[in-house]
Amino acid sequence: MQERRGLARKRITLKDVAKSAGVSLASASYAINKTGSLSEDTRAHVLKVAEELGYRQNLAARAARTGRTGAIGFVVPDMTNPFFPSLAQSIVQRARQNGYSVFVTDTEGDQAQEEEVIRQLVDRGVDGIVWFPIKDENSIESIAGDLPIIVIDRTVNGFECIQADYAQGGQLAANYLLASGHDRIGVIAGPMDVRSMRERCGAAIEAINRASALAYSVENAFSTELSGDVASAIESRAATAVFCGSDLIAVGVMGHARKLGIAIPDELAVVGFDDIPWAEYCTPALTTIELPVDEMASEAVDALLRKLDGENESNRRVVFGVCLIERESAPPRK
Repeated sequence: MQERRGLARKRITLKDVAKSAGVSLASASYAINKTGSLSEDTRAHVLKVAEELGYRQNLAARAARTGRTGAIGFVVPDMTNPFFPSLAQSIVQRARQNGYSVFVTDTEGDQAQEEEVIRQLVDRGVDGIVWFPIKDENSIESIAGDLPIIVIDRTVNGFECIQADYAQGGQLAANYLLASGHDRIGVIAGPMDVRSMRERCGAAIEAINRASALAYSVENAFSTELSGDVASAIESRAATAVFCGSDLIAVGVMGHARKLGIAIPDELAVVGFDDIPWAEYCTPALTTIELPVDEMASEAVDALLRKLDGENESNRRVVFGVCLIERESAPPRK
């Protein structure tokens, strides 16, 4: 123990770990870097000694040796949207399980800023990037070069894309409202220049039109603040139910309806999309389409790590199913 206290006064090296653990330098390296052939007992013993000594890997040395920094980037368009911190947490957890740290960056919905933060990540030497683009277009090809990149949610040609079945979600929402007895249903979309929004709202509109007549279809930003067209649609009371293309919009709709004295769900049922953390705690709690955030995040990180290991699956598209979460904002009508 005296030896270990003495070592703590200087920077601990891998050689110190090997000596204290009673193993060769190669075995200590295998244990720390999760490589080579070691028994689980030996690996656990070396890691325990390393922790007791306060050993920290020299990332610069590891990068020089392996060509990797052990860091990836995660680029999102808007961290003020509660969907993204939840997704970022899942990305970070999955990366950590695989020995990676994550730089999370927010582009603030600005494409020039998006290009700049990706340039910064490239300059920092990240091993790869999970990218949630602002739009379904490749604005970074000249910046990122051949850096491994996985796209999440959007569809960008030339990249492996991890998505949910947005059309399925729109159909689920519309069919649920129709089955609940509504025949005057409105759709309040998010920005329709985003493919995933077109898919979810287009599918909902198609399902509604097959069974009845669409009360209205209007568009809003990804925000609780409503456009004039959306506010006017709610004020018209033309619909007994609305499907909103995002939970943020749904929260804004419920707030505006309350100001108008429109009772939710008795006079206006509301269904959202995403199942953000707020959804469960709204008043009333929001019925919504749940995205499998953890599964999408895990697949995005795993796909990036496969790409780092040499697998090239450009244009591969992974699509996860979604489900409807029934809460108080849109119960079945009696």
